[in-house]
Amino acid sequence: MLMDSFRIGRGFRMAPRITAGIAAGMATGLMAMAGAAQAEEIGSVSTNFRMTGSDKVVIEAYDDPQVEGITCYVSRARTGGIKGTLGMAEDPPEASIACRQVGTIAFKGPIKAQDDVFTERMSILFKTLHVVRAVDRKRNTLVYLTYSDRIVSGSPQNAVTAVPVPAGTPIPVK
Repeated sequence: MLMDSFRIGRGFRMAPRITAGIAAGMATGLMAMAGAAQAEEIGSVSTNFRMTGSDKVVIEAYDDPQVEGITCYVSRARTGGIKGTLGMAEDPPEASIACRQVGTIAFKGPIKAQDDVFTERMSILFKTLHVVRAVDRKRNTLVYLTYSDRIVSGSPQNAVTAVPVPAGTPIPVK
């Protein structure tokens, strides 16, 4: 990795600093290594015009990786501008979710009673959007919750949706 360092005065050396280009490259690599969920962008609307890229509300579709026939639609704010374009902006924690049956429901195997099924970074290192699936056994329903967290402090803002599974299809729970 290339880092800039320089000497000041009599042999004192400044700590290495990472240039903006290297930081952007590292951010891209970290996001790829983290295995961020693959979202399909369905649409977006601009909320704040900027010459360098507008702030938006985006609608993304996520197919449940363990349950065929269920897609979750998440709307969330995405920051524009130079930082947003470089992937260095921190997106606001607000998100909304609606999960729907879009085909025949089939389980790829037993699922956990509660599982973090989708995650997507909302900033370089510190904020992540989560979609958690919980099983409501009594009602044979899958419940999906979205929220964001940070390393230091998360957001209490959240949204929930539920998908009833047909009575003839029991939910296989681990």
